[in-house]
Amino acid sequence: MTRPAAVIFDIGNVLIEWQPERFYDAEIGAERRRAMFAEVDLHGMNDEIDRGGDFRDVIYATAERYPHWRREIRMWHDRWLELASPAIERSVRLKAALRAKGIPVFALTNFGIGTWAIATPRYPFLNAFDKHYISGALQVIKPDAEIYAAVERDCGLAPETLLFTDDRVDNIRAAQARGWQTHLFDGPEGWAACLVGHGLLDEREAL
Repeated sequence: MTRPAAVIFDIGNVLIEWQPERFYDAEIGAERRRAMFAEVDLHGMNDEIDRGGDFRDVIYATAERYPHWRREIRMWHDRWLELASPAIERSVRLKAALRAKGIPVFALTNFGIGTWAIATPRYPFLNAFDKHYISGALQVIKPDAEIYAAVERDCGLAPETLLFTDDRVDNIRAAQARGWQTHLFDGPEGWAACLVGHGLLDEREAL
């Protein structure tokens, strides 16, 4: 197995928990949340933002199409930081440990331009990457092959030397199709073991 030359992190559910359903369950109850998500494609709305759409405009326009859900849909904008929380602290430490050893660490994430602007002050560790590949800026989202190709073109590293973690199977499969090394993230413990297994961190560094 080729030793990775760079490690690439997804952000949502890898470095920061992203559970909109959990937020809405707490706000409006699980039954009403299920009804709203069944009627309104909120994740599709978010994909539009992640492709570069205006954060406020996209959400508020969606809210106007569903006036009976207007207040709830607008929460996706007005209270976004509550949807995107908390940080996954061990993952944050793993990222810092890799950089402390001089291992290049990149972000490859479906993230809007507007959401990135409000996330980075709250989570300063988002600024601490060697390279950022933000879908809103690139105007393409995972798992589209073009976003992976953009990473390859920019970083100049061979695909087989890239180690990528993401919590979504479709995003992982798209990276594998390009020859990337991958880890399906299901918690920081498994990711830590992966990094140790690749010889990038030792057991102490991976705590």
